[in-house]
Amino acid sequence: MRPLAYRMRPTNIDEVVGQSHLVGPGKIIRRMVEARLLSSMILYGPPGIGKTSIASAIAGSTKYAFRKLNAATDSKKDLQIVAQEAKMSGTVILLLDEIHRLDKTKQDFLLPLLESGEIVLIGATTENPYISISPAIRSRCQIFELERLAPNDVKKAISRALDDEKNGLGKENASLTDDALNLLVQKGNGDLRYTLNALELAVRSTKQELIDEDQVTSKIIIDQEQMADSLQTKVQSFDARGDGHYDLISAFQKSIRGSDTDAALYYLAQLCESGDLPAIFRRLLVIAYEDIGLANPPACQHATSAVQAAQMVGLPEARIILANAVIELCLSPKSNSAISAIDAALNDVRNKPSASIPDNLKDAHYKGASKLGHGINYLYPHDFANDWIAQQYLPDSLKNQKYFNPKGNSKFEKAFKNQYETLKRMQNDGLKTNN
Repeated sequence: MRPLAYRMRPTNIDEVVGQSHLVGPGKIIRRMVEARLLSSMILYGPPGIGKTSIASAIAGSTKYAFRKLNAATDSKKDLQIVAQEAKMSGTVILLLDEIHRLDKTKQDFLLPLLESGEIVLIGATTENPYISISPAIRSRCQIFELERLAPNDVKKAISRALDDEKNGLGKENASLTDDALNLLVQKGNGDLRYTLNALELAVRSTKQELIDEDQVTSKIIIDQEQMADSLQTKVQSFDARGDGHYDLISAFQKSIRGSDTDAALYYLAQLCESGDLPAIFRRLLVIAYEDIGLANPPACQHATSAVQAAQMVGLPEARIILANAVIELCLSPKSNSAISAIDAALNDVRNKPSASIPDNLKDAHYKGASKLGHGINYLYPHDFANDWIAQQYLPDSLKNQKYFNPKGNSKFEKAFKNQYETLKRMQNDGLKTNN
């Protein structure tokens, strides 16, 4: 029998769980399906959040043939078979998993088929496509980022699986207590594939209980302890809304930000006990660069190295490596000047009129650039003493704007602050002189 997550895969767009920003009423993928005007696309995001499901649902809703290949393991010959099918029977929707691993030979074969529309490519990847996928493929695809599923979306999928008698567990007559449900949702961490397969294991490994006086009707009732035993995880305290995981992550970061080593270690221990290493890794890297940042750049590098090492060894040994990083971050000087700087710049980008890049900074590496005034009067810093010369880099409307406000809470940031202020002063003086 195929796994529950496979059996519950949606057959039309209405059955997709979550991703309402893409498949909700009036949203782009739903509009494409309803108009039957499909274009190739790349779906990216964490594992188990619906990339394959959306591809399957698009095919089911449009009644086009649906084929699935893996860019890393399937050959050019496999692509040729799909292409031949498209020529014979019309449009084929091809889900190409791990598209970031598509080699040039396969890419060159696909490109004309995408151009002609014979194949509608749906590429799936956990990698950032703007970095990991070739421009030739990107230019022929729309790129959609999928979001990690919210707890309520996951609960909806669990309920549907428990009720579905054809593909789900409806014939098992099973139910979960609220505590068991919250534990399963938290443990799944938004990965619906893992969550549904774990649900099936729990249901099929739990004995039925008689629930009426005549001892005729039986039912599987899974409580928190049984769910924890099925998942091989220790029961922790999660609130009824399923927010416990996010509260724990929040407490973890705030304890490090507040330099409370013991509290941070306690919350780290809870996260390790839940087995959710990916959440620890993500949060630890964010903490290092958001809350310590320029006050102690080596600590940021150490945190990155610790995450890489912990990924290699896994639990339980990863706890040792992570503890080293957490203790160092707790006891390190703190600064949020970097996140404050980029957020201030983003605020201008989002809320102020688009500012024109100065002509002397524009790209001049093409014929005719000089006729447009691009690159003219650019001063190449390496031609001057100390590899520096005063010139304006910000657009005219923002030329006096300051985004970076260093705090000087450590020897590192004091040095950054002194250098920043010195360069600003020299630039202002030089520009005044030139004018």
